[in-house]
Amino acid sequence: MDKNSIVGLILIAMVLFGFTYVQRRKYEQQMAQSQEMVDDTRQGGDPGLTQVTPQTDIAQAGQDVQQNAQQVTIYKDTSLTMAAMGQEQFYTLENNLLKLTFTTKGAQLYSARIKDYTNYDKTDLYLFKDGGNKYDVSVYAGEAIKTSDFNFTLAESSNTKLVFRLFFDGGGYIEQRYELPQDSYMMDNTLSFVGLGSVIPQNVSNIDIDFATVVPRMEKGFKNESQYSKLDYYFNGEKKPSELGRGRNGNKRIDSKLSWFAFQQQFFSYIVRAKDEFSSGDVSIEFFSQDDPSRNLMTCKAEMRMELQRKDPQKIEMGFDMYLGPNHYQTLQTYDQKYEKIIPLGGWLVGWFTRFVIIPMFNFFHRFIASYGLIILLMTLVIKLVVLPFTYKSFASSAKMAALRPFMDKINAKYPKQEDAMKKQQATMDLYKRAGVSPMGGCLPTLLTFPILWAMFRFFPASIELRQQPFLWAKDLSAYDSIVEFGRRIPLLGDHLSLFALLMAVVMWVYSKYTLSSQPNSDDPSAASMRFMSLWMMPIMMFFICNNLSSALSYYYLLSQLIAMLEIWIIRKFIVKPEAVVEKVKASEGKPVPKSKFQQRLEEAQRMQQQQMRAQQNNKKK
Repeated sequence: MDKNSIVGLILIAMVLFGFTYVQRRKYEQQMAQSQEMVDDTRQGGDPGLTQVTPQTDIAQAGQDVQQNAQQVTIYKDTSLTMAAMGQEQFYTLENNLLKLTFTTKGAQLYSARIKDYTNYDKTDLYLFKDGGNKYDVSVYAGEAIKTSDFNFTLAESSNTKLVFRLFFDGGGYIEQRYELPQDSYMMDNTLSFVGLGSVIPQNVSNIDIDFATVVPRMEKGFKNESQYSKLDYYFNGEKKPSELGRGRNGNKRIDSKLSWFAFQQQFFSYIVRAKDEFSSGDVSIEFFSQDDPSRNLMTCKAEMRMELQRKDPQKIEMGFDMYLGPNHYQTLQTYDQKYEKIIPLGGWLVGWFTRFVIIPMFNFFHRFIASYGLIILLMTLVIKLVVLPFTYKSFASSAKMAALRPFMDKINAKYPKQEDAMKKQQATMDLYKRAGVSPMGGCLPTLLTFPILWAMFRFFPASIELRQQPFLWAKDLSAYDSIVEFGRRIPLLGDHLSLFALLMAVVMWVYSKYTLSSQPNSDDPSAASMRFMSLWMMPIMMFFICNNLSSALSYYYLLSQLIAMLEIWIIRKFIVKPEAVVEKVKASEGKPVPKSKFQQRLEEAQRMQQQQMRAQQNNKKK
């Protein structure tokens, strides 16, 4: 090595040493200024700030800077280089509802604990655990930077507020301000670019903000929890948000402005709303497997773009509302941003019935009754009484048909052949007419009760009020009850046996058996198929469906079937007298039966069908 090379190396070493020394001094000054600001804020006994890790002294910080200098990207702005080499520290904001931990690495949320709730195993409930969240801002400020690459400086703190700053050489800074009021799940966040008017070029009109959260499992049943977990995004002016998920991976490119998005677990959500709207973005959701060793549920991402509003070039601000809390209908509704629409209550008819009937009735009973099992019983009784005028006609027709069974047996015996099917049908219609029975009259009222059944199907698994509420042998009405644990998953059945689902299926079979007993036996293959579906397939299918769903839902269906059986028994026993029906039929024998227009059209259609069948037979003979 010649003399010039040696001199060159010595000069380079001196430059590097001088650079490190100057940046270390600047870093020490910024840390000292930040600590003075924090100390000033703390004077007067302010308990708001909790530093999770002890603050590293300045000397140690300087050593860490020197040790890590070669591992960190060197930026044009030397203050950014020093921030990239800084040490990560943690602080918390806490009220009576939330405990939020922040990291200086990117000035972002590090974990979020919801205090009033626990996981199914009674451990602390975290909407996201340590390091399971990202809030990363990308901007071009003379060079491309991402806030998650830098350690911000704590600039201000109180019992409700934390302020972090990322300083630039010219004195400007990026600021993240978080404010958490008492008694609130809503946190206010302000992202500011202060004194950077000459650093961020005028042709830079947008910034990118990436949100990503790993949501852990919180409930007993993975299948039920994943089916009710999703990612929502809302456009201003729409009636409800759009969604991805419900147990399925998905992604969506959004090329228009949107107001907010929500990473929604079955009962808890992280909602972010931009006060000036996001200009576009990409959202995605991906579910973990049921056997994930870390017991994570899903990863949600929202890669958003926002416009830089340059009203004041020296201070550009962007505001966000961040909700971290339960999916409680009334709580979400108070914010008047349609957050409550993330709760799956059904379509417009079912959703209307749930919002204006089911939820108010549920809340009314809860004011006086603590047991949710008893509340569900009372709700079922009220609903059954309200719809009784609609179902009475159906039940009465069933009771009358039971009284007409001897007459039906005679008709079947008189017309045993398949070619006499039309005559048998006409004779049956005449019999129903004489007895005052409308076999189709009860169908429409019964159909009117289906929206109610569907409303309850949507309400119980999504109702956070039922979460971890015990009743009888069920420990959690929002999850399945398990009287037997198999220790391994069985196809269709799962790894357990639900007693409520089993009882519901048995009662459904008894109900079908009881109602089908009033109907005449028939050789018609389609009738036999319908009997098989009602008596066997439906109870078995409902058992497999409800075995993994909310025990409150199975309990409601069980009560509904029992009450329906009681109603039919009362109608048959005390209201519809079989002897009166028989006397009415006998009294009308030999007399012409008036035919309705519908029956006349039906008979005309039957005659035309018979003529067509005869014509086809004649053509075959030829």
